[in-house]
Amino acid sequence: MFSFVFSISVNSKVSRVKFGVTPELLQLLPAHQDISSVAYQMERLKALLSNIDGRGYKAYKDLKGDYQFDGYRLTIDHVPGDPFAHPSRISINVPSQKASLPSELWSGNARKTAAEDFLARAVAKAIRAQVKGHRGIGKSGEIRIETSGQQILVRNSVLIDDGGIEARLTVGLPAAGRIILSREAEEIFFGELPRVVSESLYFGNMDKGKFEKHVQSAEDQEFLRGQLRQKGLAAFVADNSILPRRSGVDDRPLKEAAIPFVAPESLSCMLTLPNRGRIRGMGIPRGVTLIVGGGFHGKSTLLHALERGVYNHIPGDGRELVATDPTAVKVRAEDNRAVWNLDISPFIARLPFDCDTTGFSTENASGSTSQAANIIEALDDAATLLLIDEDTSATNFMIRDERMQKLVIRDKEPITPFLHRVREMYQDHGVSSVIVMGGSGDYFAVSDTVIMMDAYQPQDVTLKAHSLAGPAMPREKPGRLPHIVKQPQRRPDPGRLIPARGKREVSIETRGIDTLLYGEHEIDLGKVEQLVDIGQTRAIGLIIHTYAKHYLEKSSNLVDGLRMALKEVEEQGLDILHPWKSGELALPRLHEVAAAINRIRAKG
Repeated sequence: MFSFVFSISVNSKVSRVKFGVTPELLQLLPAHQDISSVAYQMERLKALLSNIDGRGYKAYKDLKGDYQFDGYRLTIDHVPGDPFAHPSRISINVPSQKASLPSELWSGNARKTAAEDFLARAVAKAIRAQVKGHRGIGKSGEIRIETSGQQILVRNSVLIDDGGIEARLTVGLPAAGRIILSREAEEIFFGELPRVVSESLYFGNMDKGKFEKHVQSAEDQEFLRGQLRQKGLAAFVADNSILPRRSGVDDRPLKEAAIPFVAPESLSCMLTLPNRGRIRGMGIPRGVTLIVGGGFHGKSTLLHALERGVYNHIPGDGRELVATDPTAVKVRAEDNRAVWNLDISPFIARLPFDCDTTGFSTENASGSTSQAANIIEALDDAATLLLIDEDTSATNFMIRDERMQKLVIRDKEPITPFLHRVREMYQDHGVSSVIVMGGSGDYFAVSDTVIMMDAYQPQDVTLKAHSLAGPAMPREKPGRLPHIVKQPQRRPDPGRLIPARGKREVSIETRGIDTLLYGEHEIDLGKVEQLVDIGQTRAIGLIIHTYAKHYLEKSSNLVDGLRMALKEVEEQGLDILHPWKSGELALPRLHEVAAAINRIRAKG
């Protein structure tokens, strides 16, 4: 029980009267009633916690609702019935007057996304500093907020609008077995969370210089990427960029022995950004570009930076000023992937046993057929830049030297190597290519630019490469090759996109970043290399469901339907994908959503 004390004046005498209120009576009072509003709301939560102490875990559900604290409103959105299920979802709403966030820090899409990203990272940092963590079994006592890695992504874990800031977190409500530990929960709600909020969501307590740098950097990157096409560039890498990463599983910049990138003079260009001003760097022209060099000299490192250059990066990442055509797609061989109803005849034709490649389907693609499929799908997605590394490519898809052509006559070879079509793709279709090539000089003759990496430094060796190219190898006559065309009528069978599993009408889950469980289907996204966050994987599943439910029948082809679905998400926010409030989603690109649909097998 707790009490309220009132002062009553009768005939100039003041009397103090104390009223006791039980938790049961407190629950009958309207939540909005102003009984010293903040104090009342806080005491209401304390009373509820006291009332359920020692009870079964499902009693935590009594906490659902809004509670006004000093400076913010706590909403307990969802409480599971079991301590081993996903943690409870809560949200913190800080009104604009209390947050005091200057409007210039979140004006415009790039700044708003960066400001929300900065705040989410600030919340995560405050959690690490202020939250004890383990307070019972399983995830008891754990507080989390979803944040990005080195990239700045559109997320729904923190949202800013004119009303203020909303941060969405998960909390493992403490339990011993399935018995509630309400005193530990009280410490979370009344001790740890207020400190987290104060440190991370009140502008007066933030590092204002870092905040400003964060949003300005993102705005510059967005501007830089938008300048590429009008400058005739496929990509740009600024001087002093740090491209090497700590390891294959650690995307942070290499700290020691990292060599800053410096553009060769012949490929250097100057660009002016809205905040940073003039910068110098290497412009990669549109066309066919080769990246060559010895092993371990930085070829794949440069290509990897270009892959991630479709995203903005946090300050200090080293790749903040690496910008790539936003439609760029990394394509590779992908043995065993599923392919459905795809015209791969521009690269694969005349298969044995009269197998049709104009409407090719398989549950088990080879290296060459999968790479052909990946390229055709990228073109369907309106990609205007392909990124290719010979190390992850099918050799017989990339090249076929003169001696092999003499031994295996053309009528017996179903594969038209990429070498024979890469120039046509640029000249006739405007699709540029950046290719890491360390083992064959055949591509010299079809290249526009050749960059050699030497100890992680780029050199322009275009003239020398062209002088070494020699006479052109025999090529197919254009009339003999199938035309490279998009497939505007290609649309998935609605039956492939049913999200039901067992008794659940909608079952969409993830198993790490690389595996999407969509209904009965397990979709392998491990070779979709520009997917960078599990929040994107979660969103992909929900976008597929939205597309199947609302846009599949309204559109003549897959890509147009996905564009409509993504436009709705971009305009209205990621929240439209979920029937409940969550903070676990990040926005994917169109290509990654299409890639997931393209990899759905006929049977789950």
